[in-house]
Amino acid sequence: AYKRFSELLPKEERENACSRRVPKSHILTLPELRANPFQHRICHVFSTSEAGDDSMSFEDFLDMLSVFSDSATSDIKSHYAFRIFDFDGDGILDRRDLEQLVNCLTGQSEESRLSSMEMEQLIENILEESDIDKDGTINLSEFQHVVSRSPDFARCGGVQQ
Repeated sequence: AYKRFSELLPKEERENACSRRVPKSHILTLPELRANPFQHRICHVFSTSEAGDDSMSFEDFLDMLSVFSDSATSDIKSHYAFRIFDFDGDGILDRRDLEQLVNCLTGQSEESRLSSMEMEQLIENILEESDIDKDGTINLSEFQHVVSRSPDFARCGGVQQ
C-alpha cells in the first residue's frame, strides 16, 4: 500500500510519502478507480483534506483500500457505500441522491440517459423496495437491510466494479 501511494507522488516527494497528500487527480489514475462511475465521490468520502480538494493522506489511502478489501465486513462496505451514494451528505438518500446515483450508473449521454418518466418509475421502485418506514427516503439502516439481502454486494465490494 505504501509503495502504491508513494508512486502517485512526484519523484522528489516520495521519500517522505507518509507526510504528503496525493492530489485527487493522481488518485483517479489508479486502475481500480479509473472506470468507476463513483470515482469522484469515493475520493470525496475518503479524503480528510481541510482544503476540500479531495486529496488523500497515506491514512486516507489506507482507509480506502481497507474498505474495498475482501476482508472488510459487509457492514463497513455498506456504511461507506451509503456515504458515497449520499451526494449531499445529509445522512439520507432522497430522490435527488437516487437520481444522481442512477445517472452515475447509466451515464449522462443522450443514448443512456433515462427519460424523466423512466427515472421517476425507477426511483419509485427503489423506494418501494428499500424505504421501510415509508418516509420517502432511505436511511443507513434501511440501506444496510437491503444490502444484507444481496450476497453480491459484499462479494464485489459495494461500489467497486
